[in-house]
Amino acid sequence: MKIDPINWKILECLQQNARQSNTDIAKKVGVTSPAVAERIRKLEDAGIIEGYHAKVSHFETGHQLKAIITLRAFMGKLKPFIEKVSDFNEVVNCYRITGNENIIMEVVLNNQKHLEQFIDQLITYGETRTHVVLSNIVKNNPMVKRLPL
Repeated sequence: MKIDPINWKILECLQQNARQSNTDIAKKVGVTSPAVAERIRKLEDAGIIEGYHAKVSHFETGHQLKAIITLRAFMGKLKPFIEKVSDFNEVVNCYRITGNENIIMEVVLNNQKHLEQFIDQLITYGETRTHVVLSNIVKNNPMVKRLPL
C-alpha cells in the first residue's frame, strides 16, 4: 500500500493521540471524516497500523527504576533466552541486535533490589551490561515520512 501525504498526516495524528475523533483528524488533514475512517481501515488492513495502546507511567505504577540491559549470550544460551524472555514481567521491550551483544531490553523495576534479583536471573543466559535510565529525552516520537538525504 502506498502511503500518500494525507495518510502520513493521519498516521502522525494517531501517533500523537489515537483517541481523537475522525472528525478532528479530518479537520487537520483536509479531508472528510468518512474519508479518514476509510483510510484508517485500509492502513489497519495493510498492517501499517498495528494497534492502539495506552501509555502507562512506570513511575506512577510503583516502578521506581527503568533500565536498559544488554545481554551477550553464552554459547547455546541465546535460543533458550529468546524462548524465556516473554515470561519476564520486567521486560517492556526486547530486541535481538547485531554487535557484541545479542539482546537489548528495556525493563522497569520496583527498586535496586529488584534490579539485582532480575540480573541474577539473566546471568544464567549470558553476560549483562546495565544502564539505568535517568530521564527520557525523546519520548514516543511519531514516525513521519522521512525525506531522503
